[in-house]
Amino acid sequence: MDETERITTSPSSKGRETSEFLMRIVRTLSHSADFEQREKEKARIDKAYKQSDKKLGELVTAHYEDLTKVTQDFSRMSKCINDSRERITKIREDLSSCKTLLHCKRDELRRLWIEGVEHKAMVALLDQVELIKEVPVKLDNFIISKHYLHATDLLVNAVAKLEKPLAGIDALRDLKAELIARNEQLHETLIEELNKQIYAAVPDQSASLKRSSSYRRGSNLTKQLSDPECKQTKPNTEMLKPPEMMDLNKEIKEDLNGNPEENPAHFIAVLVEALFVLRKIPDSAERNKKMKDPLGIKSKIEPELSAIVARTSQQVVDSYAQPGESLSSQNQPRFLLELLENVFHQFRNVATMHKIVLRNLQRIIPTPEETVDEVSGVPIRNELLYDMNDVWSKIQAVLELVLREYLDVQTSSRQRAPTSFDEPSTDINSYFSKKKPTKSKKDKGKSDKMSLFRFDASIHAMSTNSYVDDNMTFDTGNLFHVNLLSEVGLGKHQMVCKPSVNNITAIFMPLEAFIKEVEDAVACQDGTSSLQSFVTEFIQNIFLGQVHATVSSSIAAATKVDEEDGSFDALRHVVDHKTQKDLGVTRPLLTSTVTVDRNIQKLQELMQSLPTYGDQFLNMICNILKEYRDTCNSAYRGIVQIESDEKRVISATWAKDEDISRFLRSLPSWRSLQMSERQDLSKKLCSEEEIRTLNSKEALILISNLSSEAIIPQQEIITDVTQMRTIANVHESLEWFAGRLRQFCQLLSARSPTSMSSIELSTREYPPVSDKSLESLKMLVKDFQDLAEICLLLLHLEVRVHCFYFLLPVAKQSNYAGPIDDLDPDSNVLKLNKDLSAMEEMLVQSLQPQKFKYIFESLGFLVSSILMSSIQYLKKINENGIKKMCRNLFAIQQNLTNITMARETDLDHARQYYELLYMNPDDVLSLIVEKGPDYSYTEYVSLFQLYQKSHPHIKPANLDTLLHKLEEVMNKTQNGSSA
Repeated sequence: MDETERITTSPSSKGRETSEFLMRIVRTLSHSADFEQREKEKARIDKAYKQSDKKLGELVTAHYEDLTKVTQDFSRMSKCINDSRERITKIREDLSSCKTLLHCKRDELRRLWIEGVEHKAMVALLDQVELIKEVPVKLDNFIISKHYLHATDLLVNAVAKLEKPLAGIDALRDLKAELIARNEQLHETLIEELNKQIYAAVPDQSASLKRSSSYRRGSNLTKQLSDPECKQTKPNTEMLKPPEMMDLNKEIKEDLNGNPEENPAHFIAVLVEALFVLRKIPDSAERNKKMKDPLGIKSKIEPELSAIVARTSQQVVDSYAQPGESLSSQNQPRFLLELLENVFHQFRNVATMHKIVLRNLQRIIPTPEETVDEVSGVPIRNELLYDMNDVWSKIQAVLELVLREYLDVQTSSRQRAPTSFDEPSTDINSYFSKKKPTKSKKDKGKSDKMSLFRFDASIHAMSTNSYVDDNMTFDTGNLFHVNLLSEVGLGKHQMVCKPSVNNITAIFMPLEAFIKEVEDAVACQDGTSSLQSFVTEFIQNIFLGQVHATVSSSIAAATKVDEEDGSFDALRHVVDHKTQKDLGVTRPLLTSTVTVDRNIQKLQELMQSLPTYGDQFLNMICNILKEYRDTCNSAYRGIVQIESDEKRVISATWAKDEDISRFLRSLPSWRSLQMSERQDLSKKLCSEEEIRTLNSKEALILISNLSSEAIIPQQEIITDVTQMRTIANVHESLEWFAGRLRQFCQLLSARSPTSMSSIELSTREYPPVSDKSLESLKMLVKDFQDLAEICLLLLHLEVRVHCFYFLLPVAKQSNYAGPIDDLDPDSNVLKLNKDLSAMEEMLVQSLQPQKFKYIFESLGFLVSSILMSSIQYLKKINENGIKKMCRNLFAIQQNLTNITMARETDLDHARQYYELLYMNPDDVLSLIVEKGPDYSYTEYVSLFQLYQKSHPHIKPANLDTLLHKLEEVMNKTQNGSSA
């Protein structure tokens, strides 16, 4: 059974296995003795065969069509093989007969074969002649469609055929001469097209001009750009890959179905390849020295760059100038900035195009040939190609010419003024040093003969000399106006703004950025390009000197001294109301201070415009501030100094005294003034009683220093109230000026090198400056602030000294025991009121309200203290005298109330003090016992003493008794109040 399953399950078993199986069956049947066993074996085999036969029938039925097809295909193939055998047999017989026939006609066949070859050669020659005749037409079509590589290949191949295979055809001599001439014309066309791609096919630089001037002359540029003479090809800048990314091993191919100029880099590669095919690469890369070929690429750089400048200048003029208007007479450096930005953009693209050209030249000529010097035997490199140093050198030279023209270098160098702010403490003099005088020809010749070494072989000198040699001269005016621009046919150069030294401020930042690009692209020997050297020399030798001269002349005019009386005009003149409004101030400022501030602002703007020279401008600012500080100090001394003596007025002496000044600055009135300036009014400094105590201390200090004298000399006070107005103007001006300088210091502190790590750089912020210069500036700011505060303290003290000046004689010189008709206020009181009113009239216009309040605040307390302390100088007083003293106090009180707009209660206190003289001492003692003391023990003693002198019937012994009682009463009241 297992064998049957093996048969059914393995229909594809091998023949060897089948044979073994049959032999095993035969062996089983032959060795079986039992009949039944043989019958069973036979039945099993029959059954297996029937199953196999059945499966075979099923397979035949299932694959009947395939089997039929295979049978038919086999029959057809068999028939084809038989037919092929018959044809091969026939061909063999035919070849044998042909061989026999050819052997009989061999000579005739050789003749016919030779004739056929000759005819084929003549037909091919005729075909070449026909193709050669079509070359001019095809060449024109290729040139018109700008497929120059196909045109070059066609022309070179045609000339090669005319010189060798077709050289003997006389009919083609004219065509040959024409094609050789076309060869030269194609060379010029390729050079012209290459220069056009380098200089004319840069991205359209007038787009920004269109946008910026669309509100004025938008249609003018559109019309200009549509002009065929000015129209430029706009390349697809996306296809303009960096030259470094070009594959030098890639084969240059030209697509006849595409636009050749669509990809500028590929088009330049095609042009260079075409020049190489024409064998014109040396002539195109460098002009032939013998022929002086003007079409060389290197010799074209300078005229083309100048043409770009002239073309862009014309576009700026057409964009911004009104009809009949000339930009050359306007101080509009923004037009120059726009011109340079567009020129920089175009010059970068020109440099990129030159890089592409050079990369293609390197692809064609990877290593220049070398020759050996006949004398020294040293290998010499054959520099047939220009390099990028030549391009950047010409770019720098053209830009230097443009800058010389717009910065007015020739005129400004002749008009340079000497400086006056160069102090030894700063290095400012190094920036304004004069140039060495030029040598005469004779001296120059001597110096040349005696020279020990030369710099002709330096990189800087070679780059400069290459430019000079190409142009034969370096004259600014002639070269820029005539040589360069006349070559490109643009006529007279259009100026976009008025030439001025100050134009450097508008263009310095983008100019420095472009110079940085140049220095990164060109390997300079000392790290500085020639253009950078020119800019640096111009700024240091011309611009800084002119700025310094302009600023010094402006400040000198504002701070000049009057020749008649020797006084400073700087403290006389104040700005008008319009200027006050523009500055945002409410009180007049000195014209000199505003002038100095404006000059400082100009120098601050220059620090932002020329950040490289920030320290120089800061030194200049410090020197100006030192000069103005000394001027203000001299003017201040002229006001407070007594004639030619070194002695000053009392208020000035006290204001400079450290102890008095420190005490006055500690008073609440001064501190509240400082808080009001900082707009910090939220907290109260001290109580009313504490303020009264401190005011009393101030009054006591003043009284102790001034009341001991018989009378204050008139020369020790400021009698001219206009001088006080001047001092007030000085205070307001210097405080305003110091505040602005303080803001400037804060901005500089944020940009100092020590704090640069946490500050983000910005193009228009102040540049970092040295800590030494910054500290010098801070000290100057402090000096101005100190002088402003001294002026305010002087006014505060001067008003009080005036009170002493007029009130001390009231008690010491006046009579208060006169008749009944002598009841008018004392003349000195009237003079004081007049003086206070005059000062109020002057100061209210010059000082801010809080400062005016500081001047006259607590003045009533001082007046009452002076008059109360002056009771000791009264010899005698009657009721009329008491009324007169009360009238004095009332007159002063009324005047001070009008000034301060507040009732001066301290004068009521003084009036009540003198009214106690109406009472006898016993009544005064009873009043003290009843209500408590309103005055001090000393004041009561002075009161009792005057009462005793005014009433002779009271003996000194009685006075002593009264004073003893007074002491007891005062002690009791004080003990009771303390308990």
